[in-house]
Amino acid sequence: MITSDTDKPQYNTQRKNLNIPEYGRHIQKMIDQIVEIKDPEVRMQKSYGIIQVMGNLNPHLRDIKQFQHKLWHHLIIMSDFQLKAPSANLQPPKENLNSKSQKLPYPTKTLKYRYYGNNIKRMIEIAKTWEDNELKDFLIYCIANHMKKNYLIWNRDSVEDHVIIEHLEELSQGQLSLNEKYNQLSPSELLLKARGKDHRNNGQTYKRRKKKNKYKRHS
Repeated sequence: MITSDTDKPQYNTQRKNLNIPEYGRHIQKMIDQIVEIKDPEVRMQKSYGIIQVMGNLNPHLRDIKQFQHKLWHHLIIMSDFQLKAPSANLQPPKENLNSKSQKLPYPTKTLKYRYYGNNIKRMIEIAKTWEDNELKDFLIYCIANHMKKNYLIWNRDSVEDHVIIEHLEELSQGQLSLNEKYNQLSPSELLLKARGKDHRNNGQTYKRRKKKNKYKRHS
C-alpha cells in the first residue's frame, strides 16, 4: 500500500513555529487561511469570527481591561502582521514586538539580618533623610514594629524589644533610635494575629473571585 506524504504523521518540530502557542495550531491554521483571502471585506468578517473564537478559548481575559485590544493584537501578531485591525488603536506596533524589556535592578548586597528584608532597609534609608520631629519618631516606631513582625515570621519564637531596637540602630548606622514615648513595641501576639487576619482576607478574596469567574464561564 502506497501512502502519500500527507498521510504520514507530522511532528511539531517539522511544522511552522507558533507566534503565540497558547491559542493552539488550529487557530493558527484558521488565521493562515484568512491571510490568503483577497477580498478585504471577507477577510475582516472572518477576522471578527476568529476574535470570537479566541475570546471563548480564553474566558479569563474578559476580566482584563481592553479585552478586545488584546485579542486583536494577538490575531495580528499570529498573522505576521498581514491582517489589519478595524481601527488604528487596535493595531499593535510592529517595532515593539521584538524589543527587549529592560532588566529590573536586583539587590546585590546581602543583608546581615536577611529576615528583615530589603524593604526594611529602604524604609530605614528614607527615614534617615527626614527631619527630626514627631512624625519621624512615629515612622521609626512603625519600622521597628514591622521588623519585629518579620523577625517573628522567620524565627517563630518570641523576641525581646531591645533586640529589635539594637538591630534598628545597627542597620541605620546609629542614626535612628526610638523615642522614649515609644519605648515599648507592639506585643508579639498582636503582630502575628494581624498577619493571620491579612492572610485570611486574601484567601477569601481569592475564593470570591474564583467563584465569580466560574459563574461567568457557565453563563
